[in-house]
Amino acid sequence: MSDCIIVGGGIIGMLTARELNAAGADVLLLERGQLGGESSWAGGGILSPLYPWRYDDSVNALAKYSQRVYPLIAQQLLAESGVDPEYNPCGLMVLDQDETGQARQWADRWDMSLDVLSSQQAINQCEPALNSEINQALWLPDIAQMRNPRLVKALAGSLAEKEIKVIEHCKVEQLIEKQGLIQGVETADKVYKADRVIVAGGAWSGKMISKNVQQPDIEPVKGQMILFKARQNLLKTMVLSGGRYLIPRRDGRILTGSTLEHTDFEKNITEDAMLSLKQSAIDLVPELANFEIEHHWAGLRPGTPQGIPYICEHPAIKGLYINSGHYRNGVILGAASAKLMADLVTGKEAELDMKPYQFEQQH
Repeated sequence: MSDCIIVGGGIIGMLTARELNAAGADVLLLERGQLGGESSWAGGGILSPLYPWRYDDSVNALAKYSQRVYPLIAQQLLAESGVDPEYNPCGLMVLDQDETGQARQWADRWDMSLDVLSSQQAINQCEPALNSEINQALWLPDIAQMRNPRLVKALAGSLAEKEIKVIEHCKVEQLIEKQGLIQGVETADKVYKADRVIVAGGAWSGKMISKNVQQPDIEPVKGQMILFKARQNLLKTMVLSGGRYLIPRRDGRILTGSTLEHTDFEKNITEDAMLSLKQSAIDLVPELANFEIEHHWAGLRPGTPQGIPYICEHPAIKGLYINSGHYRNGVILGAASAKLMADLVTGKEAELDMKPYQFEQQH
């Protein structure tokens, strides 16, 4: 019998397993498919919420904590797994100009660097690949990124190195609960017992909890993305405009995303989305018209009404915890969410205020 079972082996589940292991807990992680095979693999890895000034303080507090600890986590993961998650502090350029006042207030409040670039020459010094007609931008030099597929591999390697028990292709059929106490989980062929269970199943988290009790308000939101096989150093910085973003990888590939689609649990890709993403990218960086699209895929984000994740114990079932609902921000909020969840489960005083992430705050 494990001290704690984590249901869901995405970035949130793996980071949480790692934190609980560091706190001395015996952890079992169960994943219905491959580790990190859903939205964790599919995302962009920007280490900031998109337009962070639009978000509640509770989201920015998680982001700020994660931004502080991720450089060390990236070093640790490389040492433990041999896989470099490609932590890259390349900065983010935001081309939307109608929220400059809000952006300045956010930067002052959260002690983040922000410059207003008001000429094509100033923009060209930061990012020469951008369309020459662009002459205004917000420049956030401290924003970093990590490469999702490599982060997933590094986390999986870290869990293996730490001998944390992981079972892939193991779908939890139901949670076992008796008289308001969690007992464990049931899969197709086995019962796993534990008096603490954490649901970290991303978009599927709500489905795991019985309809007889309160369920987290989480819905799948599809996002389609494309990947250009571009030349190295074509684009130096991340670029955000009109909700679309370009993320340059170290090998020259440039990821472009993403759509926002409410299509329940279907993950098909469409030519219309591909063409729209391609045109958005070429409008920002004209040279991308010369490069092929290497890959086109979709993922399902776990959306919540306010974009605030659940990081809490279930109000009706003692020992059942939720760490899910991170929407577009799973990577940037992941490190803080994992630490808060580990503190909650082990009874340690949390570094951040836990109240905003409770059930009652989001219903």
